[in-house]
Amino acid sequence: MRPRTIEEAAALLAGASAAGRRIRIGEDLVTDALDRVLEHEAGDLTCTVEAGIRLSALRGRLAAAGQRLSLDPPGDPTIGACVARRLSGPLSHRFGPPRDLVLGVTLVLGDGTVASSGGKVVKNVAGYDLGKLVCGSEGRLALIARVALRLHPLPAASTTVVVETDDPAGIVGELRRSSLQPSALDVLHPGRVALLFEGREEAVAAQVEAACALVDGAAADGAVWDEARERQARALGRLAFAPGELASVLASLDEAVVRPAAGVAYVATPVEAGSSPAALGLHRALKERLDPAAVLV
Repeated sequence: MRPRTIEEAAALLAGASAAGRRIRIGEDLVTDALDRVLEHEAGDLTCTVEAGIRLSALRGRLAAAGQRLSLDPPGDPTIGACVARRLSGPLSHRFGPPRDLVLGVTLVLGDGTVASSGGKVVKNVAGYDLGKLVCGSEGRLALIARVALRLHPLPAASTTVVVETDDPAGIVGELRRSSLQPSALDVLHPGRVALLFEGREEAVAAQVEAACALVDGAAADGAVWDEARERQARALGRLAFAPGELASVLASLDEAVVRPAAGVAYVATPVEAGSSPAALGLHRALKERLDPAAVLV
């Protein structure tokens, strides 16, 4: 099933619900034909897009206006996949995961009902926050059809700094206690900490100089970020940890890409991700409310 409009998607899900069929979004129903930029308000740093648009296509459209969506996961996923699967990359250090960039969504529920919340303005308090609700839902609560997004200006300059170290947790601690404001901070375990500074040329140069003096780093090319995303894509597990546990987590791992600010390590082995009884109960309640016939699996 490949709907070209929200109305077609709603009809497909309504038909599946009436027939008692189960739908897996991304396999049985794909959104790649829903790939339009519906609105770009450059002055407000917002845009509204259909969920099937690829990140590369959106980047090209926004770059012409000197703007970007500060989301850089591995590969070239759709916006809907980024939201549904909580996909992010190194820039999440400063700009956050998808839930921090979503201003509003239009969803199609399992019975074909179309529901919207939020909007295209940065300060929005109207209605339920369905955007944050479906972040990480993996298509089990609703089909994400449209997304309103917060944008940022393209930086005038950017420089990468790499620190070779046997004590990455100590380096991260020094950096986080400083006044430095990197756009990205990854630990490429073992042995390296990578920083990305962006902004005006003078400000970037000052931050790079301060960082190199503080942690004995050196300016490097941006290939380290391609490596970080490639290793993230190859990872078989995603380990969550509290910020204060960075040193012990690194000591327990042979290899990983670690985002200390997010408390996430992408590791080479599968990780059992258990949920608390309270979280499971909340998920069941949401599922019963949004998809009572369990059409979406």
